[in-house]
Amino acid sequence: MNEYLDCGQIVNTHGVHGEVRIVPWADSPEFLCRFSTLYVDGKPVPVVSSRVHKGSVIARLQGVDTVESAMVLKGKTVQIRRADASLPEGSFFLADIIGLDVVDEAGQKLGTLTEVLSPSVQQIYVVQGEREILIPAVPEFILEVNIEAGYVRVRLIEGL
Repeated sequence: MNEYLDCGQIVNTHGVHGEVRIVPWADSPEFLCRFSTLYVDGKPVPVVSSRVHKGSVIARLQGVDTVESAMVLKGKTVQIRRADASLPEGSFFLADIIGLDVVDEAGQKLGTLTEVLSPSVQQIYVVQGEREILIPAVPEFILEVNIEAGYVRVRLIEGL
């Protein structure tokens, strides 16, 4: 497993004091606001302050105090250190399930989980096998996620 997890992208500057606007790739922007250090280009960047604004995170990063210095970061991916993140019991990072085998209730391999779509409230798992299968990430369809054993067990219904 990677030590660092991609968690968002700096998409623009905000204001005139060097703040940056980060689009989070986490369940919520509040999750990203919990970190006192983010990583950009593999280097630690202390967070002076952060807040949620219209679904994004507005962050003031140490050493970035002008619009010009913030513009240099535009388009960069922001990471967190896996060890700095704590998840509730039974939760996992989406990055950890990409690439897992997807099997049906009988253990028959359907394909590989290649992507997680988040079009609305509910996520969709994209499975590539003989054909592409889109599976809603809800308990009715996702029976088990076993990262250690390398699989996701699903229940398919007619039409999936």
